[in-house]
Amino acid sequence: MMEAANLTEEYGSLVFSDRIMRERLPRDIYKAVHKTIEQGTHLELDVANCVAAVMKEWAIENGATHFTHWFQPMTGLTAEKHDSFISPSGDGSIIMEFSGKELVRGEPDASSFPSGGLRATFEARGYTAWDPSSPAFIKDGSLYIPTAFCSYGGEALDKKTPLLRSMEALSNEAIKVLKILGIEGVKRVNTTIGSEQEYFLIDKAYYKQRKDLLFTGRTLIGAPATKGQEMEDHYFGVIKPKVSAFMHDLDEELWKLGIPVKTKHNEVAPSQHELAPVFETANVAVDHNQLTMEVMKKVADKHNYACLLHEKPFEGINGSGKHNNWSVCTDTGLNLLDPGKHPGENLPFLVFLMAVIAAVDEYAPLLRLSVASAGNDHRLGGNEAPPAIISIFVGDELAEVLKGVEEGNAYVGSGKVQMEMGAKVLPHITKDNTDRNRTSPFAFTGHKFEFRMPGSSVSVANANIVLNTAVAEELKKIGDKLEGTEEDGLKEKVMEVLKEVLSEHKRVLFNGNGYTEEWVREAERRGLPNLVSLPDAMPYWISDSSVELFTKHGIFTKEEIHSRFEILLENYTKSVHIEALTMQEMVRKDLTEGIIAYEKDLTKEMLQKKEVLPGAECIMESGILKVLEEASGGMSRALVRLKEDTDKAEKITEDILKQAVYYKDTVLKDMEELREYADKAEAVIPDKYLSYPTYGEMLFSLT
Repeated sequence: MMEAANLTEEYGSLVFSDRIMRERLPRDIYKAVHKTIEQGTHLELDVANCVAAVMKEWAIENGATHFTHWFQPMTGLTAEKHDSFISPSGDGSIIMEFSGKELVRGEPDASSFPSGGLRATFEARGYTAWDPSSPAFIKDGSLYIPTAFCSYGGEALDKKTPLLRSMEALSNEAIKVLKILGIEGVKRVNTTIGSEQEYFLIDKAYYKQRKDLLFTGRTLIGAPATKGQEMEDHYFGVIKPKVSAFMHDLDEELWKLGIPVKTKHNEVAPSQHELAPVFETANVAVDHNQLTMEVMKKVADKHNYACLLHEKPFEGINGSGKHNNWSVCTDTGLNLLDPGKHPGENLPFLVFLMAVIAAVDEYAPLLRLSVASAGNDHRLGGNEAPPAIISIFVGDELAEVLKGVEEGNAYVGSGKVQMEMGAKVLPHITKDNTDRNRTSPFAFTGHKFEFRMPGSSVSVANANIVLNTAVAEELKKIGDKLEGTEEDGLKEKVMEVLKEVLSEHKRVLFNGNGYTEEWVREAERRGLPNLVSLPDAMPYWISDSSVELFTKHGIFTKEEIHSRFEILLENYTKSVHIEALTMQEMVRKDLTEGIIAYEKDLTKEMLQKKEVLPGAECIMESGILKVLEEASGGMSRALVRLKEDTDKAEKITEDILKQAVYYKDTVLKDMEELREYADKAEAVIPDKYLSYPTYGEMLFSLT
């Protein structure tokens, strides 16, 4: 157990950090690496060789025997191939080698990763390229080197490459706008992220008994427990001792890897929890979140838990998300989304605020698509997560600021307000300039925006690629309108441009309750899209405006855009197909077996009862048998329909979007119908007749 006194020494101990590089690398080599990280310049081979030699010695000192290029293919997971440092020598012994070439470039087989048609199956060559802006680290005896992944033709086959491109695009446009506003000396503008991570913990033994959790990540059948989350007693409640021990070990493992997790607590649903890190540069934050999910599963396993990251592992209770806290900061330390004391007069803040508002409104379908998945479609729109309709919450004070922009008046603001709690012993509390709105998909929360739609299991790279690119485009539009404005007329021109932007995009602003039917109707009246599923959103990805946006800023080529169209739809259809097959197997084999056994025993008991008490009506037993008979009949019919429709879906090969729509509109509805009957039957069967654990056992067994 890591002692608090040793925390400063242990934190980042398994990371080849800037501090380690500064201590170990020759001064000129360190400067060259730092220049690459800060300015994006290419690294020369002699520099790479020196870094590789030092990195190898450091890794070996810390117990590493292998190295791997760690990358993020389009599977949504991470990938790695491990090579040892050993190299045979002539006398039968070995030497430990690691060259600059091995550091900067790898060559994994690209044929077995999703490419969306960019590569033929027989075309196997792919490349990984070292990303020096994300530090290498040691895990499980291997040196992990974060890398980008591309095909032999140079097409991006990963999530890191377009994310880095989007960060560069936003930085370039932001610097241009800042220069126009008279802010000099900024060499780079960084997007920073703090990704809150929600998850469930259940007993590992129960997890292994559920085919649906093993194969799909969510329960496909299961009657609700007699208690759910209605008592609201789990949220921020006392953390159970064994769960606390898991969280403690998780913190330690993540801290060693330099991941700045800071907050942990119980979430709303039973057995649901959350951790949250400190803000980091977007690229590093995405890498760290991927690593966090891997470590969570590993540590959970050691504690005899299973960590569930699916967006909706249990029906009827809250699902899990990954709130993407996003901000924009200069390399000089200026947070461009900090309103300051006088937000109505803070031109940089107003410009960047308006660029975000315009970006979210203009490219709402792409933002919705960036968080779409088979899992997240089950979560969004419920009274636990943001609706599928994208809107922006800005709070009362910023609403007044924007009103002032629209009316041509600079809103000064009332400054910080102190709250009086009514008891003299309590201190005065300073009130923030915005409330929180948990129903808003995109909320301003003080000095950042919180994009609350991403799902708990997916990489947040996609959301930030779209967000960065869309904001870059709106900054460019604003910058083009301001270009050439004389200094003495700059403020007036800025406010004029911002008024135009606000007038065009204010429809996306909404401070109310996003869960109501009234908002759905109001959003439709405003012309805001309501894309409830991935297939609904997919056509926007290959639309002319999407292709123009991404190609204009160099984020994707047209071919890369279309490849991702194919990959996302293929992943969706495969996910639903596996769920349909798993559900059929569980109902046919597991639940049906329990029904038959219980009916047999119940009938036997009725006969015995009538022998002892001739004329006994057995009302209760008869009632249960009737429920089971009705449920079994419904299950049988629904099973046949689900199998037929799943077979039909699999044969729709001429149009992958058409196939995905069929899975959504037909197969998923068949599954819902089958589940209704299955859950009705399960609700009256004693637990001992079921070969799998119930909701009550899984959700309320943690100690």
